[in-house]
Amino acid sequence: MMSSKLKSQKGIHVDIWFVTTVFCMLFFILGLVYPILKIFRLSVINGEGEFTLAYFAKFFGKPYYLKALFNSLKVSVCATLCAVVLGTIIAYIMRTMKIAGKGVLDIIIIITMLSPPFIGAYSWILLLGRSGSITTLIKNLTGITLPSIYGFPGMLLVFTMQLYPLIYLYVSGALKNMDNSLLEAAENFGCTGIKRVFRVVLPLIAPMMLSGGLLVFMRSMADFGTPQLIGEGYRTMPYLIYNEFISEMGGDDGFAATLSVLMVILTTVLFLIQKWISKKMSFSMSATNPVQPKKYHGWKNVLAHIFVYLVVLIGLMPQLTVTYTSFKKTSGRIFVDGFSLDSYRVAFSKMGGCIRNTFVFSILAVAIIVIIGTLIAYITIRRPNLATNLLDILTMMPYIIPGSVMGIALLLGFNKRPLMLVGTVTIIILAYVLRRMPYTIRSSAAILSGIHPSIEEAAISLGASNLKTLMKVIAPESTPGAIIGAVTFIKVTAPMMAPGVLSGAILSWMTIISELSASVLLYVNKTQTMTIAIYTEVVRANYGTAAALSVMLTLTTVIVLLVFFKISGSREISL
Repeated sequence: MMSSKLKSQKGIHVDIWFVTTVFCMLFFILGLVYPILKIFRLSVINGEGEFTLAYFAKFFGKPYYLKALFNSLKVSVCATLCAVVLGTIIAYIMRTMKIAGKGVLDIIIIITMLSPPFIGAYSWILLLGRSGSITTLIKNLTGITLPSIYGFPGMLLVFTMQLYPLIYLYVSGALKNMDNSLLEAAENFGCTGIKRVFRVVLPLIAPMMLSGGLLVFMRSMADFGTPQLIGEGYRTMPYLIYNEFISEMGGDDGFAATLSVLMVILTTVLFLIQKWISKKMSFSMSATNPVQPKKYHGWKNVLAHIFVYLVVLIGLMPQLTVTYTSFKKTSGRIFVDGFSLDSYRVAFSKMGGCIRNTFVFSILAVAIIVIIGTLIAYITIRRPNLATNLLDILTMMPYIIPGSVMGIALLLGFNKRPLMLVGTVTIIILAYVLRRMPYTIRSSAAILSGIHPSIEEAAISLGASNLKTLMKVIAPESTPGAIIGAVTFIKVTAPMMAPGVLSGAILSWMTIISELSASVLLYVNKTQTMTIAIYTEVVRANYGTAAALSVMLTLTTVIVLLVFFKISGSREISL
């Protein structure tokens, strides 16, 4: 007869939360650690099974590859700096001043962030390319030829305008939690205006700026669609990885693995540095007297509105261009005079499967993310130990690993029986779950941290769990305390976590439907999604169809955001 308290031979207490921890740990070890280790192995083992560093010598021995690494760092660092400056200024203005139409502006900013970067690249080519509408207009009116948008300038523009909303969301959340008493105290000591911003506000929001900056850096570093469309010879590491792995001209899997390993090492080091700096600067803020936006008059109000509207409009221009293009009449691949719905008819008739796959795959992935992500958030916050701390680190790895690297890792890890997942729906959903779960985990953990454990204890003492029934029906051999804790979690804690879970799930879903870098390596014809179809159509110069599909994604995002605002009663999404 088993005792009511299950223990291992080493005396480890076994309850439902222990089992949950083990399950989640095994999930990440199998789905993440194992594939990543396959990449590391392939980078140092040659075809004869011998250890070698030849691939690394090849990389560091040729200036071409080092140049690609330098290019990746250059564009990512510059894009991060520009996005941090722009996003911080916008967030500060929107939080401290009453800006007309703030609710609409918030939605537009989020939409700007969620569209795939390569769509922005393609749109800016239509606007500022050699034959772009703006380029042509200015040249005809003034005779001035605008600087080339191709190469580094174009990539910097695309990444900055698409990724500054990430900084906006992070900084806006930090400003929301900042106590206005601190600003008032600074003002009483004569620290006002710009001086107060630099001496008080920026130090307070610096940790969130670093977190947002890291995400901007990682996303710009990982993108390969933008360099391919607008780079024109400006080669970056993701571009090299993608080409080496799938090249029809004789790519090298081992060298692609080596490039991937270097990217993993680089991003991991930067992540650890960011975590260390943030820990040194971290502190808790309780906004008992939150900052309230004030109504300004005169030139300050006018300049603030002009600046905010101008930045938001520039960021929205790719979406406006795509929307306009989707209604242009086409003759094959060529746009002709007039408007029609031909692009939408083609999209629905020829790519209905892609549209269906997008929503089916994303819904399944989000369902898994919500279940596993909520459990991980709970055990890492409420059951801290060595195992849960390690699990917390593992869940952040997909956050920093480039999507192309994740795609290659999954291909290498699950291309043989009994783990043959290549070409299936399962590997696509697995990639979605791994890459987008951090949003839900972090959002759920953040709100759980604000729920005092005493609330759960009070719920137990007040009979929140029907222990008698549970003990007789569900788990007669289980630990009573564990059962009580589990039911309390379901009945009390989970409902209180719901706003954070919902917010994270929405972000996870919206980033899933725009995911490209991993899925472009994993898909087959039957698992193609809208984002992959858009990328394929852009490469084939079928811009009308690509634009129609892009508009569908944007419209879906807007509808989901409006539904979220309606259900939650909130008017913002926090990271």
